[in-house]
Amino acid sequence: MDPAASQRLFDAYYFAHCCGEPYKRSPAWLSLFNNMAEAITRQIDPRTVLDAGCAMGILVEALRQRGVEAWGVDISQYAIQNVPPKLQPYCRLGSVVDPFERSYDLIVCIEVLEHLPPAEAERAVANLCRHSADILFSSTPLDYQEPSHFNVQPPEYWAELFARQGFFRDVDFDASFITAWAVRFRRQDDPLARLVRQYERKFWLLWQENHQLRSLAMQMREQLAQQEAALAGGVQGGWLKSPRQALRRLLRRGKHA
Repeated sequence: MDPAASQRLFDAYYFAHCCGEPYKRSPAWLSLFNNMAEAITRQIDPRTVLDAGCAMGILVEALRQRGVEAWGVDISQYAIQNVPPKLQPYCRLGSVVDPFERSYDLIVCIEVLEHLPPAEAERAVANLCRHSADILFSSTPLDYQEPSHFNVQPPEYWAELFARQGFFRDVDFDASFITAWAVRFRRQDDPLARLVRQYERKFWLLWQENHQLRSLAMQMREQLAQQEAALAGGVQGGWLKSPRQALRRLLRRGKHA
């Protein structure tokens, strides 16, 4: 993306109006990134982290408060200018497409690559994978309304791009503390058969859970149909004067069941 175009897109207006709640050092954003940093340090425990698309450095700050050597890079000059002075040595202006200065134990890339055209997004994925073996990644599959979202894609699109670099989903890691669609991609040199085994194991567990939920829903539907039939029969038979009276009787029956 043209640097000048990036500066026009990700300016003061963008951060005030295009991020849901205005993006600033507000209690809501501070709490969100503090919780995120807490989960990262507790569950992954990296020594060095790059926040690729760090905006104003809130996650960088939260990680550094927990003893992590955290750094950030962002394409928005406005965002980098609004990084607090104490964090400015750790956050720099730059693109996630361009090579980074070093490698990291973990790279975090949250809601960034949907802002890039497909060809640049693919280059960015390759760049992330060259600089870490462990990547926490999130890109909305749903938000087509935001004007700078040029590349909103389903999860399998990103999974394929990472797989081309030898990175696969860690099926045992729950990254939902970031977003519902967040994924931890890790470099894996396992044979294909073992990767298939891991995916199938997780798929089977999810299938079982879905089957149980569907069975429960069907049972509840049958119970509701029985209650509706009893309700209708009571009114038609004359022993209840109205549907309201029938409902009251059913509710009383439920309390004493």
